[in-house]
Amino acid sequence: MKNELILYQPDQLSTKLEVRIEDETVWLNQAQIVSLFDGSKANISEHINHIFKTGELEKDSTVRFFRTVQIEGNRKVSRKIAFYSLDVIISVGFRVNSIRGTQFRPDSYRDGQTKS
Repeated sequence: MKNELILYQPDQLSTKLEVRIEDETVWLNQAQIVSLFDGSKANISEHINHIFKTGELEKDSTVRFFRTVQIEGNRKVSRKIAFYSLDVIISVGFRVNSIRGTQFRPDSYRDGQTKS
């Protein structure tokens, strides 16, 4: 699949997220996940670390490093940044305790029911 970027902006989110799509999955970096779920960097980091520590997901298959350009002061700096796959994003979404985290979950989970 061709690499592409899309912009994601739900109604409640005042800022846009640039979403990377590569190899048929979505990739977000930690700052984007923080923004998506309206959480803190420390909290999101804790959830991500727990996902890998417990073996729920394998780091090797769900983390990729992409070179990105950041503005630091008045200069552009190119850095390799960790991006997390959709599997990690979904797992974090089920752990985070925020309004956006709740909105992210499917109706079946919000209602406490499973739909067949």
